[in-house]
Amino acid sequence: MDERMMQSKVTILGIPFDNMTRKDFLKELYIRLNHDQKTFLVTANPEIVMYAQDNQDYYELLMQADFIAPDGIGIVKASHALGTPIKERVPGFELMLGLLEIADLEKKNVYFIGAEEDIIERTIAKVKEKWPHINIVGYHHGYFNHADPEMIEKVKLTDPDMIFVAFGFPRQEKWISNYLSQVTHGIAVGVGGSFDVLSGKTKRAPGFVQSLHIEWLYRLIKQPSRYKRMSVLPKFLQEIYKQKKKEKN
Repeated sequence: MDERMMQSKVTILGIPFDNMTRKDFLKELYIRLNHDQKTFLVTANPEIVMYAQDNQDYYELLMQADFIAPDGIGIVKASHALGTPIKERVPGFELMLGLLEIADLEKKNVYFIGAEEDIIERTIAKVKEKWPHINIVGYHHGYFNHADPEMIEKVKLTDPDMIFVAFGFPRQEKWISNYLSQVTHGIAVGVGGSFDVLSGKTKRAPGFVQSLHIEWLYRLIKQPSRYKRMSVLPKFLQEIYKQKKKEKN
């Protein structure tokens, strides 16, 4: 990582986020793509940060990433509270769309893996419709043994320039780390539930909700089962307060 990129890092509870806009991220990824640079991209929200706090193995995986994007208004708010403001929230879904646009423009090889079988099928249909110049070299649902080396071999044979992995954390980052350790190039990113949105199964929050940065509340109302996941936020805020207090002393 060059000095310019190191200077653009903002550390929140030990996680070094890249302080770039969505446009800046895509510009950097475009350059790396065209230089055949192997790239591990992580999009992290408060839930991921807190999981990394409690799981050293996962924390070490995140430290392998070339880029960590601030996917969650909680990350942006925390950066302001710590006096090191991040420029903007960069949703993983938006980065995925930007990468798909680049892949379409450059006619790149792309592999999609994850989600349920019908969801991945609908996702592929949507990609073919919206980005017809992408070379879809393969796709597979996410219901298989993620420790099975045969799947990595299968993906490697397709030689993808980009691979989108939708297992949800921490499984997607573990799989990506294993995959990237065996290839020489390609952008790999964990996209969580993005295939659900792209396929049309799940709708994104309305524009005004996004502009108010309360998508998390919209999703909680739509999916009350997310309550347990959301309950990590108070602990996250408490840890931010502790970090702020520590840095003052």
